[in-house]
Parts: sequence; structure tokens; C-alpha cells
Amino acid sequence: MPRPASTDIAGRIEDLYGAPLADLEAHARDQPPGMLSALLGMHEALALAERSIGVHRAHLARLLQPERQIGPHEVSHLLDGTRRLAEAVAVRDVQATSVAAVLQSLARVPTPVLPVPAPPAPAPPLAAPGPVHSR
Repeated sequence: MPRPASTDIAGRIEDLYGAPLADLEAHARDQPPGMLSALLGMHEALALAERSIGVHRAHLARLLQPERQIGPHEVSHLLDGTRRLAEAVAVRDVQATSVAAVLQSLARVPTPVLPVPAPPAPAPPLAAPGPVHSR
């Protein structure tokens, strides 16, 4: 069986942020929403779709056991299971394509070496207040 797309995506997110996925998830919980939380959400949706594919595939395999008779009642279950499997595959494909495109557009940026800022120049002296003229 091929390696799940969510595993590859998790590795790419870890490479991009330089930390394990569990650490990134903990970090994202303490931060306002941003790119990391969006990527983690997309990864979770992808993993959920992959789990759903496995559940529906196993269900169909049980329904299609060689010793099992397929009657009119079972046909409706087969059709429903097939539809659900197709939907899970479509969701997985869309999620995998979307998150891969986002990750491809991002690159890990090395931490820049910032120059030490020069101390601020002293402020010019304030002009002495002049006499106030009244009318």
C-alpha cells in the first residue's frame, strides 16, 4: 500500500518549520491564527479523509466477501458505501493538492542576522517659548 499523502505533508510541514508536528501543533494553539494553523488544519483534514477511505474500503470488503450473498438489500449498502468511498477519495485528492500547492509556494527562510541598531540621534533642542501676545 502506498504511503499516505498526510505522512508526506507532515514531513514537509516539519521541514518548513524545523520542528516535529506535535510541537508545531502545541505552538499553534498558543498563537493567533496564521499560516501554521492553516497548514495544520489542512493536514488534519487530509488525514481524516485518509482514515475515512480506510473505513469505507473495509466496509465494502466486508460486504463483498465471497461467501456472502448479495441481495436487493445489500445492493443499496454497496452503492452507499461506494459513494462514500468516492467522496472520501475526492476530499483526499483536493486536500492533498491544495496543501501541496501552498507548501510549494513557501520556503524556509533562514533567520536573518539583524545589524545592531545605532543609538537614536539626540533630539534637536526645543525653541524657548516666546512672549505671548494678547489682542
